[in-house]
Amino acid sequence: MSDRKYIAKEEIERQMTLADRLYAEIQPRCLKFYVETFGCQMNVRDSETIKGILARCGYTECAEKETADLILFNTCCVREHAEKRLMGNIGALREQKESNPGLIVGICGCMMQQDGIAKKLLRRFPHVSLVFGPNVVFRLPEMLGAVLSGERIALTDEEDFAIAENLPRIRDNSRSAFVNITFGCNNYCTYCIVPFVRGRERSRSMEDIRKEAESLCASGITEITLLGQNVNSYGNDLEAGSFAELLDKLNFVPGLKRLRFMSSHPKDLTNEVIAAIARNDRVCHHVHLPVQSGSNAILKRMNRKYTREQYLEIIRKLRDAVPDVEFTTDIIVGFPGETEEMFRETLSLVEEVGFAAAFTFAYSPRVGTAAASMHDQIPEDVKKRRLYELNALQAEKTVENNKKYIGYEGEVLIEGCDERTDETMLYGKYRNFKMVYFPGKPEEVNQYRNVRVLSLSRNSLIGERIDG
Repeated sequence: MSDRKYIAKEEIERQMTLADRLYAEIQPRCLKFYVETFGCQMNVRDSETIKGILARCGYTECAEKETADLILFNTCCVREHAEKRLMGNIGALREQKESNPGLIVGICGCMMQQDGIAKKLLRRFPHVSLVFGPNVVFRLPEMLGAVLSGERIALTDEEDFAIAENLPRIRDNSRSAFVNITFGCNNYCTYCIVPFVRGRERSRSMEDIRKEAESLCASGITEITLLGQNVNSYGNDLEAGSFAELLDKLNFVPGLKRLRFMSSHPKDLTNEVIAAIARNDRVCHHVHLPVQSGSNAILKRMNRKYTREQYLEIIRKLRDAVPDVEFTTDIIVGFPGETEEMFRETLSLVEEVGFAAAFTFAYSPRVGTAAASMHDQIPEDVKKRRLYELNALQAEKTVENNKKYIGYEGEVLIEGCDERTDETMLYGKYRNFKMVYFPGKPEEVNQYRNVRVLSLSRNSLIGERIDG
């Protein structure tokens, strides 16, 4: 892997050697770490690597911040509320640091790549001693060694945003796993900070992805979710290979039962990808397809590079090819310049598509993006009112979508249990991402069960086991 797109194998080995040296110092002291993750699945996947490296350095994970010797916040900068929540969490640790001077408090993730934020945090919070961006996670052993020696470290803004392979990780699930296929983004939607904090798009080699998938499935993983800011553009920077070809290749990994992916970008969801979803039996029939707006004028201002009509045509083609496919989406209301008529176009699109679920947001400006400096920003009260109206409509569509599942039978991968009710209720998803609740025992979590839907409860499906 001499390509500059990758961190050199020798550098990864050097960092792991440093981690092994730290292990001899840290492990006998029984030091514990706590990682709190904000944001998307990409951050969750980054946290798995961070946990793996910390374990390699000798730390043991704990469940509570109060008992930790090292606390790391893995941050998101996509939404403003995430930044406010982070500041509150960091400030709340002052007293814990005073009572435990050896405590290491660190902050990492996308937010740290924003201009000046790292130095600002070190000035504002003297009890923070470690700040780094997502592109330098592989250097955590080196940074940790410096902090343990009394330094304060802020490491961001690496030029190449290269891919680091073969890092240790700790996964929280024994049946499901996230696998990155791309890093960064080339789209530069005018509201989005991601290309500025995660860099240009880089695709992992198909062989590296296949090897990781095979290793995961050999360890007992049966469901893999492929991750990328835009999975459909996978391979555009490679000499050969495409997302459709990747789905074809991974479909035959021994032990794999389910293959998911997110997120898709409508401009790159080709006929070839649709055909690959339809022909591969392990590829799940769920597509998360962010539309963001139903107005062509707003889509153009967002730099989304597709129209409402093109989006609806993709929906039609997918439903023709995969009749039981379910769609989820992201929608932003109150984008600069959005008139009432444009907002009504979004409502009509939601009505027409009938999404199974939607993640909805009122637009919030992010410093450094084109939309933040646009004129005709929408007043907060208007954004709130539109968001409320959109959510009310989507709630109706979710119930409408759920009704067709009464009597449906299928296999569910159990994700967890709710013991707050009189009877323990397990919950998990069918292949097309629909969640169902049904009676069972906590020890069945991470197992597969056949379930029949009996009724609805608010936005949820309620079922019963039919496999004895």
